[in-house]
Amino acid sequence: MGLRVAVSRGVAYGRAVRVITPPVEEFVVTREPFYVPQGDEVEVFSHAAGARLPVLIKGPTGVGKTRFVTAMAHRLGRPLVTVACHEDLSASDLVGRFLLDGEETAWVDGPLTAAVRHGAVLYLDEVVEARKDTLVVIHPLSDDRRMLPIDRLGAVLHAPPGFLLVMSYNPGYQSVLKDLKPSTRQRFVAIDLGYPDPAVEAQVLVTEAGVDFVTAQRLVRIAGNLRNLADRGLEDGPGTRTLVHAGRLIASGLSVHAACEAALVRTLTDSHDLQDTLRALVHDVV
Repeated sequence: MGLRVAVSRGVAYGRAVRVITPPVEEFVVTREPFYVPQGDEVEVFSHAAGARLPVLIKGPTGVGKTRFVTAMAHRLGRPLVTVACHEDLSASDLVGRFLLDGEETAWVDGPLTAAVRHGAVLYLDEVVEARKDTLVVIHPLSDDRRMLPIDRLGAVLHAPPGFLLVMSYNPGYQSVLKDLKPSTRQRFVAIDLGYPDPAVEAQVLVTEAGVDFVTAQRLVRIAGNLRNLADRGLEDGPGTRTLVHAGRLIASGLSVHAACEAALVRTLTDSHDLQDTLRALVHDVV
């Protein structure tokens, strides 16, 4: 089944054009995801949304950044439009472009424009992966103007009160080439998410992976040991998402050793020497 679209008439430089955009129903979060707060992030996000301030979420891989944004969109009752950023992402990919629709040319909204039209939460995931010249397009939306100029339509969209811009990235992957410019960063309210407290992380594993509490505690202890290697050769420690994968394998009947081997040891590194170190740390706990 193809993507449902809403078709309307717009104006481009004084001429009527067909405007195609996904309907708001495509972006509604129908079921509340399970999320356990780590600190005051829910309160800060809620106040930022109420004040119409854009939000920047920072944290390691797999600690629940996307889950948090999804949960907050559901809590606020707003649609959620998610964009996975990458180095080939262009401004046209975000804003939209003219395409042939039968025998006529139609304007097709990109995710950014669709989010503005619907008053949705726009979530740019791993935003530092996008080209810096692409991100300039969000600047008018992230200050008091809250507007989106669409040069190819010769039009300007003004964001409704419900629109909220949210971005995330992993500070551990920052470099000179992958960093946010101060002119972008200082437009946002920032939230730091880290690895959850052991008790919270164990609760997440019981709920999300379906393992018993003792097994969940073991996996959390293993994760704590492996995360200590982040500064000694391991590029990134295991996130909660990775532990959930291990937990689901265990819940399905796989042994703890085999599950940790598949979901942790082989996933976190290709170095055989480092894998041996990870296996030893897993064995010490199991």
